[in-house]
Amino acid sequence: MCAEHDGRADRGPSVVTRRALRTTLSACASFFVCLYALDRPVAATYALFAAVSMAALSHIPGTGRQRAAVMVRATPTAWVLLTLGTFLAIRTWSAVVGMLLIGFFLAFVAAAGPRAAGAAPGLQLLYILPCFPPYAPGTLGERLLGATFGLLLLVLAEVFVLPEEPGPTYRRLAAGVCDTAARCVAELGRAPYALSAASAEAARAAGESLRPFRTDEADRPAGPGLRDRALSHAGLAARTLLARLVNLPPPPPPPVPMAQEPEILTAVGRAVSESGALLDGRADATEAADALRRLREQAAASAAREAPATAARGRRRAALLEVMDAAVALATATELAVRGRRARVPEDVDSGRFWYAGQRAPRLWWHRLAGHAGPRSVYFQNAVRISLALAAARTIAGVDSLPHGFWAMLAVLSLTRTTAAQTRATVRVAITGTMLGALVTGLLLALIGSHTTVYAIALPFVMFTAFRVGPVRGVGWAQGLFTLTVAFVFAQLAPVTWQLAEVRILDVIIGSLIGVVFGVLAWPRGAQRELHRAVALLLATEAETVERTTAAVVEGGPGHVPDDRPLQHALTMAESAFAQHQNEPRTSENPRTDWHAAMMSGHHVLWGSRRLFVRGGPAVGPANSVRLDGRAAGVATRMREAAERVGAAPAEAANPLGEPPSGRSAADEPPGVSSPRFFAALAWLDSLNVDVDRMTGSDHPSGPTGPNGASGPNGASGAAGSAGGGAAGGGPS
Repeated sequence: MCAEHDGRADRGPSVVTRRALRTTLSACASFFVCLYALDRPVAATYALFAAVSMAALSHIPGTGRQRAAVMVRATPTAWVLLTLGTFLAIRTWSAVVGMLLIGFFLAFVAAAGPRAAGAAPGLQLLYILPCFPPYAPGTLGERLLGATFGLLLLVLAEVFVLPEEPGPTYRRLAAGVCDTAARCVAELGRAPYALSAASAEAARAAGESLRPFRTDEADRPAGPGLRDRALSHAGLAARTLLARLVNLPPPPPPPVPMAQEPEILTAVGRAVSESGALLDGRADATEAADALRRLREQAAASAAREAPATAARGRRRAALLEVMDAAVALATATELAVRGRRARVPEDVDSGRFWYAGQRAPRLWWHRLAGHAGPRSVYFQNAVRISLALAAARTIAGVDSLPHGFWAMLAVLSLTRTTAAQTRATVRVAITGTMLGALVTGLLLALIGSHTTVYAIALPFVMFTAFRVGPVRGVGWAQGLFTLTVAFVFAQLAPVTWQLAEVRILDVIIGSLIGVVFGVLAWPRGAQRELHRAVALLLATEAETVERTTAAVVEGGPGHVPDDRPLQHALTMAESAFAQHQNEPRTSENPRTDWHAAMMSGHHVLWGSRRLFVRGGPAVGPANSVRLDGRAAGVATRMREAAERVGAAPAEAANPLGEPPSGRSAADEPPGVSSPRFFAALAWLDSLNVDVDRMTGSDHPSGPTGPNGASGPNGASGAAGSAGGGAAGGGPS
């Protein structure tokens, strides 16, 4: 019954025990009150299953209070689903159509982030529950009251029973990264105007701390809302800033600050410190960020008027402009994350990078879901798979009058995984556990008979054991113990015999076979293959963007906003596949691929390309055109080689990438009439070479997922813990 998932923090024995206790208290208390105190068996049934569905079948991440907040917001949706299920169940065809459409929507909403994805399976169950006999629309009020009562007790239990201490939030982690960046900036302002090895290592470690899998799912900024998008954007900007500081070219000899450099570093340091204080709740001012924006415009205008005396000075100045740009992006995203629609975002800021500023929630939700409405999105694939399987199970249950057909659909929902191999392995264990549980259940039903009091006394202990042991010992134990639990529930609602266990086995087998069939037919490899394909497409699109942007710099001309929608979409698809990939068991794949670095490179290409296009400027001159074209060709070639490597079958992807262009001799010559835009393009291309190196390095794991790290039903677990949350780059996520 209980969904498997990859929530490493959520699977510890103490956490599982707390949740099992809360589920048992809320489910049994609501069941006993409705059944024995109020004599309302229908309300009792819906109260118990409402609590069980949202607590045990769902995987809502976070502490008890965080889970309770999600459940409160989901309650109106539960009322709508119960109402629709009650009225559509009267005819088989309407029940099947409803199952197909509603099942698809509830599974597809996983694209909205881990909280929505976690609640979706429980909401699916609340729609499935009234789809079976007795077909009694007249009892809708009792059903709604029972479900509401069960959810109310569950919310209270989550809040007050053994509450957990919350872990570090993403905002606090980002604030710490800002503090590290501020210290690095201060060090760069002192002789010898470069970071020490210890500071550079601290900066790299701080950047790594913002990888999504290092944060609990409940605290990842992966939702479609404005604040989540902005916080994700702030994390990406902070990592970019640290990378720019670590790789800042040394000052030209003798090592003395260039003109405006002390002023630039001071302004950056103040703005970054202010951003950290704003994220951590220590301040609410933004004067330093406003001053940095003004200084950036002045520095960019000054650079456009004056050609640098040497190439080294040109590179240093271009790199400082990159640092200022990352700091401005960090300050803007931070203000949006903290203040939401009340934030002040300058109209001319970064050519639409913050397109979501001021947008209302419905538009942002639509933007996220529309971006995944296609067969190449893993969220779309999962939604199609589970909705077809549920519709097939409902058809069989309705046509053949399958007794307790609800259990067959529950098996489809709880056992179907995102890959066919996972589903087959899960089904084998689940059927074995169900058969053993049914054997024990049949014996106990035969021995206890109609002694309802025995079932009532034993139910809390049996339920607690099921929800305590199942998540830890695996799906076989979960199915076996849940078989015993539901038998003890139904034995209190109506007289039962040992044949109830036989029906349970039949239903689970039918539901499991349906799940296997659709797991084989509909995208059987899950995100494993899709991730390779999506990242290969992303890298190929990046290479095209690099070449197109470089050509624009070489030719010169007025600034304009580029059409980068293909890159945005490729980045969104790669991030969603990466999110699901983190929650699937590993197969043989190239261990040298850092998938998260691949996502970061997509954002860096997107940001840098926009910046160079919008900036505009004169042509760079014939000699520097050759140099820039050569550097861009080298970067694009490496990206295409990486695309071929990750797009091939894992076993065939062993050929190493070509080495990056060696040396800087072509750019070390006097720049002549070259514009500062030339050096900005060089700095961008150099940073992309670093990204490709990181992506193919072996010392950057893409996130821990053990052999049992299976996703929940429909791939719900961790579904939106993407690599920086596509919103950061302005893509359709």
